[in-house]
Amino acid sequence: MDVRQRLGMNVRRLRKAKGLAQEKFALEFGMDRTYVSGIERGTRNPTITVVQRLADALDVPVAELFAEKD
Repeated sequence: MDVRQRLGMNVRRLRKAKGLAQEKFALEFGMDRTYVSGIERGTRNPTITVVQRLADALDVPVAELFAEKD
């Protein structure tokens, strides 16, 4: 699996686990909803700074965003 797809799947899984809709998540953390959507679909290639912002927003270590999950 491509690292961007893994990142996107984990962001989506963690966001949903927090009960946040994509739009609310994006607005609360200063991102555009379409950008978050692209990350979750694995079509965006976010910078490491954006990855850190996502990890902070989801309250997880950066490594959790790249972990292989079943």
